[in-house]
Amino acid sequence: MRAVLMGVVLAAALCAQGRFAFREVEGRSLELTEGGKPVFVYNYGLMRGEGAPADRARCCYLHPVYAPDGTVITDDFPADHYHHRGISWMWPIVRIEGAGYDLWTLRGIRNQFVRWTAREADARRARLGVENGWYVGERRVLKETAEVVAWPIEAGRRNLDLTLVFEALDRPLELVGEPVQKKGYGGLSFRFAPRQDTVVRTDAGQEKGDTNMVPHPWAELEGDFASGRAGARVTIDPSHPGYPNGWCLRYYGFLGVNYPGLEPLTLQPGQPLTLKYRVTVRGGL
Repeated sequence: MRAVLMGVVLAAALCAQGRFAFREVEGRSLELTEGGKPVFVYNYGLMRGEGAPADRARCCYLHPVYAPDGTVITDDFPADHYHHRGISWMWPIVRIEGAGYDLWTLRGIRNQFVRWTAREADARRARLGVENGWYVGERRVLKETAEVVAWPIEAGRRNLDLTLVFEALDRPLELVGEPVQKKGYGGLSFRFAPRQDTVVRTDAGQEKGDTNMVPHPWAELEGDFASGRAGARVTIDPSHPGYPNGWCLRYYGFLGVNYPGLEPLTLQPGQPLTLKYRVTVRGGL
């Protein structure tokens, strides 16, 4: 009986070591850990970057995101693009009734946290759900819901499943990617922390340089970060509109799924848009 009891206690201890848990940070961020080690931070309060212009303050994105070995692989407020923010989703052109706004560089429109819809964490997985709003002045023009499901480390990798839902409220809202030089960027965006010896790969193999609007089902970036070689892959779910989609791939450290790209997309009230992705992070490469 004693041996059985000790076995139960040991199993419970091992389970507790691997449990996911959420922790509030400074009343503006929520950190997820697994077995006490950080997985990611979701910033729901207004974040300001040291040295960054005041009008680049923002919320509602993931940073830092950690590889399984503890390497921080995302960046925030980088000096070359102050508006880049970890793993995020934003568009450079938002039109409402003929007026133009820019969620990419935060001109005339902003994200704002509304409420948590899920904060579940145990030994099997963690699920974070959040509702945000897009605001023009005091007027809420779009309801955004985001769900992030984090899975335990397996073979040195961790999967994060993202589901993003966007619904225009009282009037249509149009999204367009960046038209300059037909870059098309806008949508899911991943800014990587500083590194050396960067490699960008897709299903076509190693990319020789930066590309715009070339379709791929996935893209990944790896390099030598401050604490070791690590990387991440973004995989588009086959249910994604326009799959496989074009990408913005940059060796300075950026992967972006371009949707809708260069063709405008109109969101109608009562007709939500759902976008799904898997982010696979790995370290100790």
